[in-house]
Order: sequence, then C-alpha cells, then structure tokens
Amino acid sequence: MTRVGNEFELTVDDVAHGGWCVGRHNDQVVFVRHALPGEHVRVRVTEETTRFLRGEAVEVLSASPDRVEAPCVFSGPGKCGGCDWQHASLEAQRRLKGTVVAEQLRHIAGIERDVVVEELPGTPDGLGWRTRVRFSVDTDGHAGLRRHRSHDIEPIDRCLIAHPGVAELGVTDVTWEDTKDVEAVASSSCADRAVVVTPTKARLSTMPDLKASSAVLRRFKGGRVQQVRGRRGVRETVNGREFRVSAGGFWQVHPAAGETLTDAVLAALEPKPGETAMDLYCGAGLFTGALGDAVGPEGRVLGVESGAEAVRDARYNLKDLEQVRVEQNDVAAQLREWADVRADVVALDPPRAGAGTKVVRSIAGTRPRKVAYVSCDPSTLARDLAEFVRSGYKLVDLRAFDAFPMTHHVECLAVLEPVNPARRHREEQ
Repeated sequence: MTRVGNEFELTVDDVAHGGWCVGRHNDQVVFVRHALPGEHVRVRVTEETTRFLRGEAVEVLSASPDRVEAPCVFSGPGKCGGCDWQHASLEAQRRLKGTVVAEQLRHIAGIERDVVVEELPGTPDGLGWRTRVRFSVDTDGHAGLRRHRSHDIEPIDRCLIAHPGVAELGVTDVTWEDTKDVEAVASSSCADRAVVVTPTKARLSTMPDLKASSAVLRRFKGGRVQQVRGRRGVRETVNGREFRVSAGGFWQVHPAAGETLTDAVLAALEPKPGETAMDLYCGAGLFTGALGDAVGPEGRVLGVESGAEAVRDARYNLKDLEQVRVEQNDVAAQLREWADVRADVVALDPPRAGAGTKVVRSIAGTRPRKVAYVSCDPSTLARDLAEFVRSGYKLVDLRAFDAFPMTHHVECLAVLEPVNPARRHREEQ
C-alpha cells in the first residue's frame, strides 16, 4: 500500500544535493524539502521508491536558527518549485551549498576540500537577479511556474527572483492563447527585452500586449528558434566588450556572473601572449573573447560550440579578434580533430550533464599547463574531476559562487594542473 500522502514527524540530519534535506523514519531514508538541518518537522510523503521516500515539511515543530520567513508567497510545500531555500537566510544558503559541493567531491571524486560559496555583487537580498525566466502556460492561458517534480502549474502574479527587466514585461498579467510556455529575457546591461514563445499550434497566435516593448521569437519543437519581430536577442556587456546573445541561447542569468566568472577564469589560467588556448562549450564567446585579448595577435584561441545560433553570435561578437576561431561541432568530435593541437590553457563550461570521460581524456591529451572548469552541477563536476585525476591532473583550486540565490544551484570553478609538469615540458622539446 502506498504511503504517499501519509504524514509523520522527523528530525532532519543533514543537507542533500538538489535542494533536499535528509533524515530517517523507521530506518528508511527520507528526503525532505522546505526543511533545514537540525529541525524537527512534520513530513507529508509525496513520492515512494523501493529505497527511500520524498516529502515536504508541512509543519515545523522545532525551527533552526537559520530559518527565516520566505519572502515569496508562492514558495512553500505544494507551491512553486523554482526556489529551494527561501526559508533559509542567505548566509545559511551559501553554507548549505558549500556543504553539498564538498560532499559531492568527497563521495564521488575522493577529494577532501572545504568549500566556501562566495556572494555575487548586486543582489544583497538574493532577489531580482534572474534575467531569463521560462513561464509555463495553463489551459486557461495564464502564465505561471511549475511545481516541484510536477507538470502542474502554480499561477503567480510575480516572481521575486526575476530581474526587474523581466518583471517589466508583465508576462503573468496577460492571457496567452495556444501557448505552451513563454521565456522572458532581459539584458542586465541595457534596455533590450525579448520573449520566446512556444506555441501549441502550427502558427503563432496573436501576441498579447506586454507592458514593455520586446523582441518576439518562436521556439519550435526540438529547440530551434525563429525571429518573429525585433532583434534576435539581447545585448550584454562584460568588461567593456559587447556581446550579442540570441534570446534562446545560453548566457549566465545573474547580472554579475559574466564578469565575475570571466575574471576568475583569467586569474586561474594566467594566459600569456603568444599561447594557444581552447574554450570548450564556448556559447556566445564570453571566455573566448577574454582569452583572445590575453594571448594577443601572436597567440590563438580555438573555441567550439554545438549550437548554431550561439556559434553565429560568437563569431559576430569576436570578429575583431583574428586570433580567434570558433567551430560548430560536438566538443568530443572536435577534440578528435584537434588531436595534434597542444593547448597551453583550456577553459570549459559544459551543460549540467558535464563534459564526460571522452572529453576529459582528450583535454588531458593536449597536455595543457592549466585547465579551468566552470560547472553548475557539483555531482557531474566531481565525476569529471575524478577522471582528470585518473588522466594525470590534480585539483589545485576550487571556487564556488552563489550565482543562483534562493535555489540549490551553485556555480563552481575548478582549476587543474598536471601532476607531472616536467612531462609536458619534455614533450614540447
């Protein structure tokens, strides 16, 4: 007989990856949302597996000193699934994320390291930072956000973590006919706005009147995006360089993340004039441009990205740098073509699934003196770091950034160097 819907009391032991806390009830592991370590809570079971239960803390019987009142009325058991930690102070959120990263490194990669999560500037209250928000649309045409681990939609009138430019569009204030979802995009550095609409029918219905002017794009099944009205996307500026970013493409959603991560990657790699650099999963060219400036006209930067739109953006954004070449290809396939290239430094920022064994081994095969690995998922990062260790590299530094306040996500930068740098030197002779 299923236990979904049952309630029981539980003392929470620790934090777990994915925005959960974990405890035990009758010797069974229970993963709990909306709780904090050390709390005694009443849990309602939401999911049952053969090995563990999932549930939500519907009543706090003994509260942690880190608990605060969630700023958003749509946050809580059974409500919006977008935020995981609104009930924790920002200091506690960062501490919890550091614990998760350290545990993943220890458990998956066998690496012992204390992790301190750094606050990003500009959002001291942890709100108003998300420059890209995808809203789901219900059968009545109302835009909202999905509940946790559910296709059900929580109707909302605002999202507190959305950037002011997203809020200005008023996506939740209008009716969306024949629409599956709407992604609202705002530039963090200028007034550019865009909406990417996924229609449920072959043709895009008449657009509702939004509160702020914006470009309009349509997303087809499979992810292809078609320009309907206005710009293809938005413009972003990082360290004085302007980037064109397609509305459906990837860009760091926290306004301070682009500059913070670029500076951190450059500080980690220390690229020198005349060197060869690689930027894998280069997107619109954020790190590629910075590396191009650093190695200068006498050096070269090889970027690779699988998305056609992102490649077009990167080539446009970096057209002033003759030493930069961006290829459209699967990263693993492109590295096979570059098997004879000897890179001095490598930057990579893969999607949440990580780089994987083939890519890690190929990177190690180029014998770079330094690797800077940017990751938004500590579990796949740890898996790939274990492969780097097997391939003759060691972790020399790790920084973590709170680029997603109120959520369980965290951005990490791992810096690796060869265990035997003398071997690389001999191979270059």
